[in-house]
Amino acid sequence: MDKHNTGDGIISALQVLAALQILNQDLATVCADWQPYPQTMINVRIQKGQKWQEASKDVLAEVEKELEGKGRVVLRASGTEPVVRVMVEARQADWARDGAERIAAAIGGI
Repeated sequence: MDKHNTGDGIISALQVLAALQILNQDLATVCADWQPYPQTMINVRIQKGQKWQEASKDVLAEVEKELEGKGRVVLRASGTEPVVRVMVEARQADWARDGAERIAAAIGGI
């Protein structure tokens, strides 16, 4: 992925296929132990120039600490609309929902 930047997953899919070929295994075998985590996604409307990173910094750190490596948080500004996308993935759905709602509230969305 250091040669191209794409958001549509084509390069990622090609890399997965290459890894499967190297491992000489099928996708079902490689992913047999994988378990998806519940996700909560909240789109937070922001104003132009709003300092959402600063506003969410402390709550973001709290949520990441509470997850203790058993989930992840992704915050990113949309490139097409005045929205920050808050995604929290955690082992339990209520952890994901609570974390996402707290971060969104800090940004100003709830």
